[in-house]
Amino acid sequence: MPFEFIFHSRAARLALVMTLIVGIALADWKVNADVPFGFAYLLPIVLAGGLLNRWYVVLIAALCALLAELFDGLTWSMPSGITRDFLYVTAFTGIGLFAAEVTARRKAAAAHLRNLNRENHARREAEEQLEHLVESSPVAIVTLDAEGSILLANDAAHRLFGLPAGTLTGTGITPYLPLLANVPHPGEGRQSFRTMMQCKGMRRDGEAFLADVWFSTYPTSAGPRMAAMIVDASEDFRDREQTSLEQLLLGSRILVSAVSHEIRNICGAISVVHENLSRDSTLAHHSDFEALGTLTQALKRIAAMDLRDRSAVITSIDLHSFFEELMILLRPSLQDEEIRAIWTLPEGLPAVLADHHSLMQVFLNLAQNSRRALAGHEGALFSLSAQASAGRVQIAVADNGPGVENPAHLFRPFEHSAKSTGLGLYLSRALLRSFHGNLRYEPSSEGALFIVDLAADPENQA
Repeated sequence: MPFEFIFHSRAARLALVMTLIVGIALADWKVNADVPFGFAYLLPIVLAGGLLNRWYVVLIAALCALLAELFDGLTWSMPSGITRDFLYVTAFTGIGLFAAEVTARRKAAAAHLRNLNRENHARREAEEQLEHLVESSPVAIVTLDAEGSILLANDAAHRLFGLPAGTLTGTGITPYLPLLANVPHPGEGRQSFRTMMQCKGMRRDGEAFLADVWFSTYPTSAGPRMAAMIVDASEDFRDREQTSLEQLLLGSRILVSAVSHEIRNICGAISVVHENLSRDSTLAHHSDFEALGTLTQALKRIAAMDLRDRSAVITSIDLHSFFEELMILLRPSLQDEEIRAIWTLPEGLPAVLADHHSLMQVFLNLAQNSRRALAGHEGALFSLSAQASAGRVQIAVADNGPGVENPAHLFRPFEHSAKSTGLGLYLSRALLRSFHGNLRYEPSSEGALFIVDLAADPENQA
Protein backbone atom coordinates (compact mmCIF):
# COMPACT_ATOMS: atom_id res chain seq x y z
CA MET A 1 0.00 0.00 0.00
CA PRO A 2 1.27 3.53 -0.68
CA PHE A 3 0.96 4.66 2.97
CA GLU A 4 3.34 1.91 4.08
CA PHE A 5 6.20 4.00 2.78
CA ILE A 6 5.14 6.85 5.07
CA PHE A 7 3.83 5.06 8.15
CA HIS A 8 5.97 2.14 9.20
CA SER A 9 4.11 1.68 12.49
CA ARG A 10 0.93 -0.37 12.53
CA ALA A 11 -0.52 1.84 15.27
CA ALA A 12 0.10 4.97 13.14
CA ARG A 13 -1.68 3.40 10.19
CA LEU A 14 -4.67 2.42 12.37
CA ALA A 15 -4.79 5.98 13.66
CA LEU A 16 -4.84 7.19 10.07
CA VAL A 17 -7.80 4.88 9.28
CA MET A 18 -9.80 6.19 12.24
CA THR A 19 -8.91 9.80 11.38
CA LEU A 20 -10.11 9.32 7.81
CA ILE A 21 -13.38 7.75 8.98
CA VAL A 22 -14.04 10.59 11.41
CA GLY A 23 -13.06 13.23 8.83
CA ILE A 24 -15.30 11.75 6.15
CA ALA A 25 -18.21 11.55 8.61
CA LEU A 26 -17.77 15.21 9.59
CA ALA A 27 -17.53 16.28 5.95
CA ASP A 28 -20.63 14.28 5.08
CA TRP A 29 -22.47 15.90 8.00
CA LYS A 30 -21.51 19.47 7.05
CA VAL A 31 -21.87 19.27 3.27
CA ASN A 32 -25.17 19.61 1.47
CA ALA A 33 -27.24 16.45 1.30
CA ASP A 34 -27.24 16.56 -2.49
CA VAL A 35 -23.53 15.62 -2.45
CA PRO A 36 -23.26 12.21 -0.69
CA PHE A 37 -19.82 11.32 0.74
CA GLY A 38 -20.47 7.61 1.35
CA PHE A 39 -18.12 6.50 -1.44
CA ALA A 40 -15.20 8.18 0.39
CA TYR A 41 -15.33 5.50 3.10
CA LEU A 42 -13.78 3.13 0.57
CA LEU A 43 -10.33 4.61 1.25
CA PRO A 44 -10.14 3.89 5.01
CA ILE A 45 -11.73 0.48 4.43
CA VAL A 46 -9.04 -0.39 1.87
CA LEU A 47 -6.39 0.73 4.35
CA ALA A 48 -8.01 -1.28 7.14
CA GLY A 49 -8.11 -4.36 4.91
CA GLY A 50 -4.33 -4.30 4.78
CA LEU A 51 -4.01 -4.06 8.58
CA LEU A 52 -6.79 -6.03 10.29
CA ASN A 53 -8.23 -9.51 10.07
CA ARG A 54 -11.45 -10.18 8.19
CA TRP A 55 -13.86 -9.85 11.14
CA TYR A 56 -12.55 -6.40 12.04
CA VAL A 57 -12.83 -5.42 8.38
CA VAL A 58 -16.49 -6.47 8.41
CA LEU A 59 -17.12 -4.44 11.59
CA ILE A 60 -15.48 -1.31 10.12
CA ALA A 61 -17.46 -1.77 6.91
CA ALA A 62 -20.68 -1.91 8.96
CA LEU A 63 -19.61 1.18 10.93
CA CYS A 64 -18.90 3.12 7.73
CA ALA A 65 -22.26 2.07 6.30
CA LEU A 66 -23.99 3.31 9.46
CA LEU A 67 -22.14 6.65 9.32
CA ALA A 68 -22.99 7.07 5.64
CA GLU A 69 -26.65 6.44 6.35
CA LEU A 70 -26.68 8.86 9.28
CA PHE A 71 -24.91 11.82 7.65
CA ASP A 72 -25.73 11.68 3.94
CA GLY A 73 -29.02 13.58 4.56
CA LEU A 74 -31.08 11.19 2.48
CA THR A 75 -34.56 10.27 3.64
CA TRP A 76 -34.72 6.71 4.91
CA SER A 77 -37.70 4.57 3.95
CA MET A 78 -38.29 0.86 4.28
CA PRO A 79 -37.71 -0.30 0.67
CA SER A 80 -35.05 2.21 -0.39
CA GLY A 81 -33.24 2.49 2.97
CA ILE A 82 -32.79 -1.23 3.42
CA THR A 83 -31.60 -1.59 -0.16
CA ARG A 84 -29.19 1.35 0.19
CA ASP A 85 -27.82 0.07 3.51
CA PHE A 86 -27.41 -3.41 2.08
CA LEU A 87 -25.46 -1.98 -0.87
CA TYR A 88 -23.30 0.09 1.52
CA VAL A 89 -22.45 -2.90 3.71
CA THR A 90 -21.90 -5.22 0.76
CA ALA A 91 -19.70 -2.76 -1.13
CA PHE A 92 -17.65 -1.74 1.90
CA THR A 93 -17.22 -5.34 3.09
CA GLY A 94 -16.32 -6.61 -0.39
CA ILE A 95 -13.76 -3.86 -0.91
CA GLY A 96 -12.29 -4.43 2.56
CA LEU A 97 -12.05 -8.19 2.15
CA PHE A 98 -10.60 -7.77 -1.31
CA ALA A 99 -7.94 -5.41 0.06
CA ALA A 100 -7.24 -7.85 2.91
CA GLU A 101 -6.81 -10.73 0.47
CA VAL A 102 -4.59 -8.70 -1.84
CA THR A 103 -2.45 -7.60 1.09
CA ALA A 104 -2.20 -11.17 2.43
CA ARG A 105 -1.19 -12.51 -0.97
CA ARG A 106 1.30 -9.71 -1.45
CA LYS A 107 2.86 -10.45 1.95
CA ALA A 108 2.97 -14.16 1.14
CA ALA A 109 4.55 -13.41 -2.23
CA ALA A 110 7.08 -11.09 -0.59
CA ALA A 111 7.92 -13.74 2.04
CA HIS A 112 8.22 -16.38 -0.67
CA LEU A 113 10.48 -14.07 -2.67
CA ARG A 114 12.65 -13.46 0.37
CA ASN A 115 12.89 -17.22 0.96
CA LEU A 116 13.82 -17.75 -2.69
CA ASN A 117 16.47 -15.06 -2.51
CA ARG A 118 17.81 -16.54 0.70
CA GLU A 119 17.85 -20.04 -0.80
CA ASN A 120 19.45 -18.78 -4.01
CA HIS A 121 22.11 -16.98 -2.01
CA ALA A 122 22.78 -20.09 0.09
CA ARG A 123 22.83 -22.22 -3.07
CA ARG A 124 25.28 -19.87 -4.74
CA GLU A 125 27.52 -19.96 -1.68
CA ALA A 126 27.34 -23.76 -1.56
CA GLU A 127 28.08 -24.00 -5.28
CA GLU A 128 31.02 -21.64 -4.92
CA GLN A 129 32.38 -23.63 -1.98
CA LEU A 130 31.87 -26.91 -3.83
CA GLU A 131 33.49 -25.52 -6.96
CA HIS A 132 36.44 -24.26 -4.92
CA LEU A 133 36.70 -27.64 -3.17
CA VAL A 134 36.66 -29.52 -6.48
CA GLU A 135 39.15 -27.20 -8.17
CA SER A 136 41.56 -27.13 -5.23
CA SER A 137 41.32 -30.86 -4.49
CA PRO A 138 44.55 -32.85 -5.01
CA VAL A 139 42.35 -35.77 -6.11
CA ALA A 140 41.34 -35.90 -9.78
CA ILE A 141 37.54 -35.44 -10.06
CA VAL A 142 35.53 -35.90 -13.28
CA THR A 143 31.85 -36.21 -14.17
CA LEU A 144 30.70 -38.18 -17.22
CA ASP A 145 27.53 -38.54 -19.25
CA ALA A 146 26.03 -41.78 -20.54
CA GLU A 147 28.36 -41.80 -23.59
CA GLY A 148 31.48 -41.48 -21.47
CA SER A 149 32.11 -37.85 -22.38
CA ILE A 150 33.70 -35.70 -19.69
CA LEU A 151 31.38 -32.94 -18.49
CA LEU A 152 33.60 -31.57 -15.72
CA ALA A 153 37.25 -32.07 -14.81
CA ASN A 154 39.31 -30.26 -12.20
CA ASP A 155 42.94 -29.18 -12.42
CA ALA A 156 44.15 -32.34 -10.69
CA ALA A 157 42.51 -34.46 -13.42
CA HIS A 158 44.37 -32.52 -16.12
CA ARG A 159 47.66 -32.96 -14.27
CA LEU A 160 46.98 -36.67 -13.73
CA PHE A 161 46.43 -37.31 -17.44
CA GLY A 162 49.16 -34.89 -18.52
CA LEU A 163 46.85 -32.46 -20.35
CA PRO A 164 46.67 -28.65 -20.45
CA ALA A 165 44.05 -27.09 -18.19
CA GLY A 166 40.53 -27.00 -19.62
CA THR A 167 41.11 -29.49 -22.45
CA LEU A 168 39.39 -32.54 -20.91
CA THR A 169 35.85 -31.14 -21.03
CA GLY A 170 33.95 -32.62 -23.97
CA THR A 171 36.43 -35.43 -24.63
CA GLY A 172 35.89 -39.12 -23.95
CA ILE A 173 37.25 -40.94 -20.92
CA THR A 174 38.06 -44.12 -22.90
CA PRO A 175 41.65 -43.16 -23.91
CA TYR A 176 42.53 -42.50 -20.27
CA LEU A 177 40.45 -44.97 -18.20
CA PRO A 178 38.93 -47.58 -20.55
CA LEU A 179 37.29 -49.65 -17.81
CA LEU A 180 35.45 -46.63 -16.43
CA ALA A 181 33.69 -46.13 -19.77
CA ASN A 182 32.28 -49.68 -19.55
CA VAL A 183 30.49 -49.18 -16.22
CA PRO A 184 26.70 -49.56 -16.79
CA HIS A 185 24.76 -46.38 -16.12
CA PRO A 186 21.55 -46.39 -14.07
CA GLY A 187 18.43 -46.93 -16.08
CA GLU A 188 15.32 -49.03 -16.20
CA GLY A 189 16.09 -52.28 -14.44
CA ARG A 190 19.63 -51.19 -13.57
CA GLN A 191 20.95 -50.26 -10.17
CA SER A 192 23.20 -47.36 -9.34
CA PHE A 193 26.83 -48.06 -8.46
CA ARG A 194 28.72 -46.61 -5.52
CA THR A 195 31.97 -48.47 -5.28
CA MET A 196 35.71 -48.45 -5.85
CA MET A 197 37.87 -50.22 -8.40
CA GLN A 198 41.53 -50.43 -9.30
CA CYS A 199 42.42 -50.31 -12.96
CA LYS A 200 45.06 -49.22 -15.44
CA GLY A 201 45.13 -45.59 -16.53
CA MET A 202 46.91 -43.90 -19.41
CA ARG A 203 48.43 -40.44 -19.72
CA ARG A 204 48.48 -38.41 -22.89
CA ASP A 205 52.09 -39.44 -23.61
CA GLY A 206 51.18 -43.14 -23.38
CA GLU A 207 52.58 -43.72 -19.89
CA ALA A 208 50.54 -46.27 -17.94
CA PHE A 209 49.78 -45.94 -14.24
CA LEU A 210 47.76 -47.78 -11.61
CA ALA A 211 44.58 -45.89 -10.73
CA ASP A 212 42.33 -46.17 -7.69
CA VAL A 213 38.88 -44.97 -8.78
CA TRP A 214 35.94 -44.19 -6.46
CA PHE A 215 32.82 -43.64 -8.56
CA SER A 216 29.05 -43.42 -8.33
CA THR A 217 26.35 -43.41 -10.99
CA TYR A 218 23.11 -41.50 -10.65
CA PRO A 219 20.15 -40.46 -12.82
CA THR A 220 19.34 -36.82 -13.66
CA SER A 221 16.71 -35.06 -15.73
CA ALA A 222 19.31 -34.68 -18.49
CA GLY A 223 20.21 -38.38 -18.42
CA PRO A 224 22.43 -40.74 -16.41
CA ARG A 225 25.63 -39.34 -14.97
CA MET A 226 28.76 -40.63 -13.27
CA ALA A 227 31.05 -38.88 -10.79
CA ALA A 228 34.52 -40.31 -10.22
CA MET A 229 37.52 -39.52 -8.02
CA ILE A 230 40.82 -40.84 -9.35
CA VAL A 231 44.14 -41.30 -7.54
CA ASP A 232 47.46 -42.41 -8.98
CA ALA A 233 48.30 -45.47 -6.84
CA SER A 234 51.49 -46.39 -8.69
CA GLU A 235 53.78 -45.17 -5.93
CA ASP A 236 51.84 -47.05 -3.25
CA PHE A 237 51.89 -50.14 -5.46
CA ARG A 238 55.66 -49.89 -5.89
CA ASP A 239 56.16 -49.38 -2.17
CA ARG A 240 53.89 -52.31 -1.36
CA GLU A 241 55.65 -54.60 -3.79
CA GLN A 242 59.07 -53.45 -2.61
CA THR A 243 58.09 -54.10 0.99
CA SER A 244 56.72 -57.51 0.07
CA LEU A 245 59.95 -58.33 -1.73
CA GLU A 246 62.04 -57.22 1.24
CA GLN A 247 59.93 -59.33 3.59
CA LEU A 248 60.21 -62.30 1.24
CA LEU A 249 63.98 -61.93 1.04
CA LEU A 250 64.26 -61.53 4.79
CA GLY A 251 62.15 -64.61 5.43
CA SER A 252 64.06 -66.53 2.79
CA ARG A 253 67.39 -65.62 4.39
CA ILE A 254 66.17 -66.77 7.77
CA LEU A 255 64.76 -69.96 6.26
CA VAL A 256 67.96 -70.74 4.40
CA SER A 257 69.93 -70.00 7.57
CA ALA A 258 67.79 -72.54 9.42
CA VAL A 259 68.36 -75.13 6.70
CA SER A 260 72.09 -74.34 6.67
CA HIS A 261 72.23 -74.82 10.42
CA GLU A 262 70.68 -78.26 10.11
CA ILE A 263 73.00 -79.14 7.23
CA ARG A 264 76.03 -78.03 9.23
CA ASN A 265 74.99 -80.33 12.06
CA ILE A 266 74.62 -83.25 9.66
CA CYS A 267 77.91 -82.44 7.94
CA GLY A 268 79.64 -82.32 11.31
CA ALA A 269 78.32 -85.78 12.13
CA ILE A 270 79.36 -87.09 8.70
CA SER A 271 82.84 -85.58 9.16
CA VAL A 272 83.26 -87.39 12.48
CA VAL A 273 82.21 -90.70 10.91
CA HIS A 274 84.48 -90.06 7.91
CA GLU A 275 87.43 -89.33 10.18
CA ASN A 276 86.81 -92.51 12.16
CA LEU A 277 86.56 -94.60 8.99
CA SER A 278 89.72 -93.05 7.59
CA ARG A 279 91.69 -94.99 10.23
CA ASP A 280 90.79 -98.16 8.36
CA SER A 281 93.71 -98.82 6.00
CA THR A 282 91.43 -100.47 3.46
CA LEU A 283 89.39 -97.21 3.03
CA ALA A 284 92.03 -94.59 3.67
CA HIS A 285 93.25 -94.51 0.07
CA HIS A 286 90.01 -95.44 -1.68
CA SER A 287 89.09 -92.78 -4.28
CA ASP A 288 85.34 -92.88 -3.57
CA PHE A 289 85.98 -92.54 0.16
CA GLU A 290 88.20 -89.51 -0.43
CA ALA A 291 85.55 -88.01 -2.76
CA LEU A 292 82.94 -88.46 -0.01
CA GLY A 293 85.13 -86.47 2.38
CA THR A 294 85.66 -83.73 -0.21
CA LEU A 295 81.91 -83.47 -0.88
CA THR A 296 81.20 -83.29 2.85
CA GLN A 297 83.64 -80.42 3.35
CA ALA A 298 82.25 -78.58 0.32
CA LEU A 299 78.69 -78.95 1.60
CA LYS A 300 79.83 -77.75 5.04
CA ARG A 301 81.40 -74.62 3.51
CA ILE A 302 78.20 -73.86 1.58
CA ALA A 303 76.14 -74.24 4.74
CA ALA A 304 78.52 -71.93 6.61
CA MET A 305 77.70 -68.93 4.37
CA ASP A 306 76.55 -65.89 6.37
CA LEU A 307 72.99 -65.26 5.19
CA ARG A 308 71.88 -63.03 8.03
CA ASP A 309 69.88 -59.99 6.95
CA ARG A 310 71.39 -56.61 7.60
CA SER A 311 68.84 -54.49 5.76
CA ALA A 312 66.05 -54.33 8.35
CA VAL A 313 64.79 -50.76 8.74
CA ILE A 314 64.58 -50.07 12.47
CA THR A 315 62.38 -47.11 13.32
CA SER A 316 60.55 -45.74 16.33
CA ILE A 317 57.04 -47.22 16.49
CA ASP A 318 54.17 -45.86 18.56
CA LEU A 319 52.49 -48.99 19.91
CA HIS A 320 49.02 -47.45 20.26
CA SER A 321 48.93 -46.55 16.55
CA PHE A 322 50.53 -49.88 15.65
CA PHE A 323 47.92 -51.92 17.50
CA GLU A 324 45.12 -49.86 15.97
CA GLU A 325 46.41 -50.99 12.56
CA LEU A 326 46.70 -54.57 13.83
CA MET A 327 43.12 -54.51 15.11
CA ILE A 328 41.87 -53.28 11.74
CA LEU A 329 43.56 -56.31 10.13
CA LEU A 330 42.42 -58.86 12.71
CA ARG A 331 38.88 -57.72 13.56
CA PRO A 332 37.05 -59.27 10.53
CA SER A 333 38.68 -62.70 10.90
CA LEU A 334 38.16 -62.77 14.67
CA GLN A 335 34.51 -61.82 14.26
CA ASP A 336 34.03 -64.53 11.62
CA GLU A 337 35.40 -67.12 14.05
CA GLU A 338 33.31 -65.64 16.93
CA ILE A 339 36.47 -64.93 18.92
CA ARG A 340 36.27 -62.15 21.49
CA ALA A 341 39.30 -59.84 21.52
CA ILE A 342 40.56 -57.91 24.57
CA TRP A 343 43.25 -55.24 24.22
CA THR A 344 44.90 -53.85 27.35
CA LEU A 345 47.34 -51.06 26.49
CA PRO A 346 48.17 -48.66 29.32
CA GLU A 347 48.57 -44.96 28.71
CA GLY A 348 52.13 -43.69 28.57
CA LEU A 349 53.42 -46.82 26.85
CA PRO A 350 56.83 -45.92 25.35
CA ALA A 351 57.62 -46.22 21.67
CA VAL A 352 59.72 -49.21 20.61
CA LEU A 353 62.58 -49.75 18.15
CA ALA A 354 61.58 -52.25 15.46
CA ASP A 355 60.94 -52.84 11.79
CA HIS A 356 57.25 -52.02 11.26
CA HIS A 357 56.48 -54.67 8.64
CA SER A 358 58.41 -57.43 10.40
CA LEU A 359 56.72 -56.66 13.70
CA MET A 360 53.32 -56.74 12.00
CA GLN A 361 54.14 -60.15 10.52
CA VAL A 362 55.06 -61.47 13.97
CA PHE A 363 51.73 -60.48 15.54
CA LEU A 364 49.76 -61.71 12.53
CA ASN A 365 51.49 -65.08 12.83
CA LEU A 366 50.75 -65.29 16.57
CA ALA A 367 47.11 -64.31 15.94
CA GLN A 368 46.84 -66.94 13.19
CA ASN A 369 48.14 -69.61 15.57
CA SER A 370 45.55 -68.55 18.17
CA ARG A 371 42.76 -68.63 15.58
CA ARG A 372 43.65 -72.21 14.65
CA ALA A 373 43.82 -73.20 18.31
CA LEU A 374 40.46 -71.55 19.11
CA ALA A 375 38.56 -73.00 16.13
CA GLY A 376 35.29 -74.44 17.42
CA HIS A 377 36.19 -73.51 21.02
CA GLU A 378 33.23 -72.21 23.03
CA GLY A 379 33.84 -68.83 24.66
CA ALA A 380 36.97 -68.27 22.54
CA LEU A 381 39.08 -65.37 23.79
CA PHE A 382 42.14 -63.68 22.28
CA SER A 383 43.90 -61.12 24.47
CA LEU A 384 46.78 -58.72 24.08
CA SER A 385 48.34 -56.68 26.88
CA ALA A 386 51.53 -54.66 27.32
CA GLN A 387 53.74 -53.32 30.08
CA ALA A 388 57.02 -51.44 30.16
CA SER A 389 59.98 -51.90 32.52
CA ALA A 390 63.73 -51.25 32.51
CA GLY A 391 63.89 -49.92 28.97
CA ARG A 392 61.93 -52.83 27.52
CA VAL A 393 58.32 -53.39 26.53
CA GLN A 394 56.75 -56.82 27.02
CA ILE A 395 53.60 -57.60 25.04
CA ALA A 396 51.64 -60.67 26.10
CA VAL A 397 49.65 -62.49 23.41
CA ALA A 398 47.34 -65.10 24.93
CA ASP A 399 44.32 -67.26 24.17
CA ASN A 400 42.14 -69.66 26.14
CA GLY A 401 42.54 -72.56 23.74
CA PRO A 402 43.86 -76.05 24.46
CA GLY A 403 47.42 -74.76 24.93
CA VAL A 404 50.75 -76.19 23.72
CA GLU A 405 51.31 -79.93 24.22
CA ASN A 406 55.12 -79.90 23.92
CA PRO A 407 56.58 -76.45 24.64
CA ALA A 408 60.10 -77.84 24.23
CA HIS A 409 59.45 -78.37 20.51
CA LEU A 410 58.54 -74.72 19.91
CA PHE A 411 60.78 -72.46 17.80
CA ARG A 412 62.24 -75.48 15.97
CA PRO A 413 62.15 -75.32 12.17
CA PHE A 414 60.66 -78.31 10.33
CA GLU A 415 59.23 -79.73 13.54
CA HIS A 416 57.32 -82.92 12.66
CA SER A 417 54.66 -82.36 15.31
CA ALA A 418 53.76 -78.91 13.94
CA LYS A 419 50.46 -78.51 12.09
CA SER A 420 52.23 -76.88 9.10
CA THR A 421 55.95 -76.42 8.35
CA GLY A 422 56.83 -75.36 11.89
CA LEU A 423 58.54 -72.24 10.55
CA GLY A 424 56.11 -69.60 11.85
CA LEU A 425 57.43 -69.24 15.38
CA TYR A 426 61.03 -69.80 14.28
CA LEU A 427 60.81 -67.00 11.71
CA SER A 428 58.92 -64.73 14.14
CA ARG A 429 61.64 -65.03 16.77
CA ALA A 430 64.35 -64.54 14.14
CA LEU A 431 62.62 -61.39 12.87
CA LEU A 432 62.37 -59.98 16.38
CA ARG A 433 66.01 -60.75 17.10
CA SER A 434 67.02 -58.86 13.95
CA PHE A 435 66.07 -55.64 15.78
CA HIS A 436 67.12 -56.69 19.31
CA GLY A 437 63.76 -58.15 20.32
CA ASN A 438 62.78 -61.64 21.39
CA LEU A 439 59.86 -64.06 21.49
CA ARG A 440 59.32 -66.62 24.23
CA TYR A 441 56.66 -68.99 25.47
CA GLU A 442 55.52 -68.93 29.07
CA PRO A 443 53.49 -71.65 30.80
CA SER A 444 49.91 -70.64 31.53
CA SER A 445 47.08 -72.18 33.52
CA GLU A 446 44.83 -71.93 30.48
CA GLY A 447 45.61 -71.74 26.79
CA ALA A 448 48.85 -70.42 25.31
CA LEU A 449 50.86 -67.37 26.31
CA PHE A 450 53.65 -65.81 24.23
CA ILE A 451 55.72 -62.80 25.26
CA VAL A 452 57.04 -60.38 22.64
CA ASP A 453 59.98 -58.50 24.14
CA LEU A 454 60.98 -55.23 22.44
CA ALA A 455 63.51 -52.51 23.11
CA ALA A 456 62.01 -49.16 24.11
CA ASP A 457 63.08 -46.06 22.18
CA PRO A 458 64.92 -43.86 24.70
CA GLU A 459 64.52 -40.76 22.50
CA ASN A 460 60.78 -41.06 21.83
CA GLN A 461 58.85 -41.77 25.01
CA ALA A 462 55.04 -41.57 24.96
